[in-house]
Amino acid sequence: MSSIASWFRHPAAERGPVRALNESDAVDIWIARWLGIRRKDLVRRYGCDPRRLYEIWEGRRYPGAREKALEVFAERHPNLMSRVDFGRHKRIPRKPDDPDQMALFETP
Repeated sequence: MSSIASWFRHPAAERGPVRALNESDAVDIWIARWLGIRRKDLVRRYGCDPRRLYEIWEGRRYPGAREKALEVFAERHPNLMSRVDFGRHKRIPRKPDDPDQMALFETP
């Protein structure tokens, strides 16, 4: 089992106290996203609200962490560089801004 996978499998009782996320955590969170670690596991690992993860992925918190994470990822996982989607997170609103979109569902 890889070290990153075992890192996320420890029960909460074995982990340290909950603390605020820092830039190093943000780099690790980006790398975990690219490795396909589930959001639920990241929330459990860091003991944070899921919104903190989205702040990192949207670049509102620690905006330079993504570029640092790309460098670290390239060093640690060079064979995965061509197989990973490094795209940015795109927010999808829950409710449409335009009420006229309902006209799309009307039949002629």
